[in-house]
Amino acid sequence: MSGNHAHGVPRGLPAAVDIYDTTLRDGSQQEGLSLTVDDKLRVAEQLDHLGVAYIEGGWPGANPKDAEFFRRAAEGELRLEHATLVAFGSTRKAGSRAEDDPVLDHLLAARTPVVCLVAKSAEWHVTETLRTSLTEAVDMVADSVAFLRAAGRRVMVDAEHFFDGYRDNPGFSLDVLRAAEDAGAEAVVLCDTNGGSLPFEVEAVVGAVRERVGVTIGGHFHNDSGCAVANSLAAVRQGVTQVQGCVNGYGERTGNADLTAVVPDLTLKMGVASIPRERLGRITTVAHHIAELVNVAPDPHQPFVGVSAFAHKAGLHTSAIARQRTAYEHVDPSEVGNATRFVVSEMAGRSTLALKAEEIGLELPDAVLGEVVERLKELEHRGYHFEVADGSLELLLRGAAGWKQDFFRLESHRVITELREDGSFVTEATIKVHVGDERVLATAEGNGPVNALDAALRKAIGPAYPALSHVHLTDYKVRVLDTSRGTEAVTRVLVDTTDGERTWTTIGVSPNVIEASWAALEDSVVHGLLHAGAPPAG
Repeated sequence: MSGNHAHGVPRGLPAAVDIYDTTLRDGSQQEGLSLTVDDKLRVAEQLDHLGVAYIEGGWPGANPKDAEFFRRAAEGELRLEHATLVAFGSTRKAGSRAEDDPVLDHLLAARTPVVCLVAKSAEWHVTETLRTSLTEAVDMVADSVAFLRAAGRRVMVDAEHFFDGYRDNPGFSLDVLRAAEDAGAEAVVLCDTNGGSLPFEVEAVVGAVRERVGVTIGGHFHNDSGCAVANSLAAVRQGVTQVQGCVNGYGERTGNADLTAVVPDLTLKMGVASIPRERLGRITTVAHHIAELVNVAPDPHQPFVGVSAFAHKAGLHTSAIARQRTAYEHVDPSEVGNATRFVVSEMAGRSTLALKAEEIGLELPDAVLGEVVERLKELEHRGYHFEVADGSLELLLRGAAGWKQDFFRLESHRVITELREDGSFVTEATIKVHVGDERVLATAEGNGPVNALDAALRKAIGPAYPALSHVHLTDYKVRVLDTSRGTEAVTRVLVDTTDGERTWTTIGVSPNVIEASWAALEDSVVHGLLHAGAPPAG
């Protein structure tokens, strides 16, 4: 072979690739991640909204949950406008007939237009795991594909452990691909199941395979070596036109290729079409929405879609960003539905604060900015951490501009925790506040001091501010700042809050955890009322 057909040399990037999402099957194998059937339906809707080509829904017949998912999807509960639903399963068992195989029957019963079969493509896994011959393993692929094709299904084949298998016995691994192709499979997917391959290895193997296979070649990469995204891109450079992975990189062990990085890299960096171009701006919202559905906290430092992906802290960076956005941003954040953020800390200079103030519609004179810088340094020395407390920072900047919250004024609060004879704890909070000209006293119980205080405050001011019903606390974190002082140590409290559209974080610091919690809670509620447009009580 010579020229552009030599192994490892790109033959020219494909114009487009199909994105195949396996969050509902491979992704759900992540430790700590569990999906109900309703969750799976909602995740599928989000993936379709993003515009992926294929959604792998699970393994029908493997468990009642997946069986119910495919049944409800087929009955009309899942209406896909762009994506095609795929059922996943294995080839027939060794020594049996495809017509009698229960797994293949379950795949047909799922009623999906496309089926993806997993097939062993490494000699060791055939002889030691399946305990059968290489010839039988090839026949298992051919028979299963032919059976499903005869039943009217489109078929893809995931060649499991392909890169390891190709290294040890390339002839057998290629025989598996040829058997799938000859039997009517429309795509063969090279799987780095152990996740140990590196990009240069992937390019060499895919470059060799592409000369011997006439159907679509896909790539499925795990992230055990930290290279799943890079391997996916390397595979595309060698002619792969289907990329499998998961939103947010979910998956067993260290996860699968993160499609929220693969898709922007293909589209914005390599000029290869993946999802519809006009839907790329949805990727951050979809990534966060799915994180909520699967109940896994998003990684703030995730490329492209993390809340910190375009956050700038050092004064030098923010000064440069103010003049030229591309100075420290590799793409326009709006392309992926994200935004530039200026993070303020004791490292901040006036330019950083000026940009942050501009974000929230404030114009602060230089003298005031200087005062705020010094105030920030003082507070952070005491344990405040404003780069993670955007809500409290906004209130601090507004206060420097002369704003004062008039929603309510605290007179006092009291929290009582009672241990009862039966071993149960009951926490009760009493709060006295002034709302306009009215003095209000309210008492509420909670499952802890912060919950009780939150309930009492809402009870006191809720009638005056109906918008508060849309503001909910979503997380509460406590950190001891100086563990050497034991119970006398200063504590930092962070409270995350949402109104259903926006999310913000507020902070409190004190040797008294209740005082710190109140400070964060008060800022949380004030910030929520401010952005809800609630007028001060008269």
